[in-house]
Amino acid sequence: MGGARWDEDDWKRTAKATVGKRTEDIFTSSGMHPKLNPYGVVRESRDSLVNPDSNAIIIGLDVTGSMGMIADAMAREGLGTLVEEILKRKPVSDPHILACGIGDSYHDDAPLQITQFEADIRIADQLKMIWLEKGGGGNSHEGYHLPWYFAAQHTQIDCFEKRGRKGYLFTVGDEEPPEELLARHAKAIFGDSLQRDLSITELLTMVSRMYHVFHVVVEEGNYAKSYLPRVLKKWKALLGQRVLRLKDYRRLAEVVVSAMEVNEGRDRDTVANSWSGDTSTVVAHALGSLPATRMGALRELVRF
Repeated sequence: MGGARWDEDDWKRTAKATVGKRTEDIFTSSGMHPKLNPYGVVRESRDSLVNPDSNAIIIGLDVTGSMGMIADAMAREGLGTLVEEILKRKPVSDPHILACGIGDSYHDDAPLQITQFEADIRIADQLKMIWLEKGGGGNSHEGYHLPWYFAAQHTQIDCFEKRGRKGYLFTVGDEEPPEELLARHAKAIFGDSLQRDLSITELLTMVSRMYHVFHVVVEEGNYAKSYLPRVLKKWKALLGQRVLRLKDYRRLAEVVVSAMEVNEGRDRDTVANSWSGDTSTVVAHALGSLPATRMGALRELVRF
């Protein structure tokens, strides 16, 4: 997928249609849409005539509890900012974006929902198909590992297969990482038969072969408000510098683009200062754990 090109006018019409609407008027699904079910499917990011140098980008959004605010903000404004700033700033070329709705693998009916990799307004159309289940459980974590497994085992991306360039994978939420993917969950969610449960570090090693992996901690989330030090400690033990702190969820797109810029070798502080007003402050806060220059290359606490 991803054989078309982004059109700003298409986005303006789409964004305008959300004005004055409630979240439930934008995200109207009352269950997981069959087209977003990850069971037994593969998602492809392939080069095309209009996107000859494609780069795969996965954005996994927590849709449990009150976290639906993140998807809502992306549908109204953030998605346009994300695509248009990538095209303008060019941390990578020809972005192909896949969105995920992340739930709870222990409790939710839709623990993971996945769109196609797209490059045009279909990104927005499919984003709004995600069911904001608002579930989750009292287990201190959500299924942030599910996009990792899906990306590692169920995606095929030309940026890596043809050019040896990793894609990008960002998960976004306010809770802690889970400790493992149970084999029974892999069977139920993906249709895969595993010989045993996989630890979170094993999953990270698997996905890091093909993707640069980041996690964005939403500090405004209910769980993070109460347990932020614990959330940050667990994520940093897993991802090291690749943990971003988001204090204004409406600026997620700018933070994602900025992290990609820094990862591609641009100066951290210069990137933060390139945004105007309060956005610059939000981005600087989010990028605080990243090295200021490429000389302090980004690290994950995992061995490949």
